[in-house]
Amino acid sequence: MYRELEEEVGLRPHQVEMVGVTENWLRYRLPKRFLRHHCKPLCIGQKQLWYLLRVLCDETDFCLDHAPKPEFDGWRWVKYWHPLREVVYFKRKVYVQALEELAPLLFPEGAPARAQTNYLRQNRR
Repeated sequence: MYRELEEEVGLRPHQVEMVGVTENWLRYRLPKRFLRHHCKPLCIGQKQLWYLLRVLCDETDFCLDHAPKPEFDGWRWVKYWHPLREVVYFKRKVYVQALEELAPLLFPEGAPARAQTNYLRQNRR
């Protein structure tokens, strides 16, 4: 997690506090049309642990071009459930699982209601 954090947003371990992590690995499979058969090893999906971090530094400390091949060209703060509306359909179930599991750590008195969306229907395509 710390390696990815530094590689993707330029933050080091002392700049964040770990609030929590999902209890189990969360998995998704890539749809057949997204499999890259020419790449070795063949990636058919991912299993991930999700972490909830508290940022302890200034926003100016974020650095998206820290790695030789940056993965992002921008970032922004969003409401907690917002990623469910923007993530690619085949990852939505994982996002729901992670956000629901980690929400009590951030919102001990109850997470804010999430907008009614059709993300589960889109996940079944």
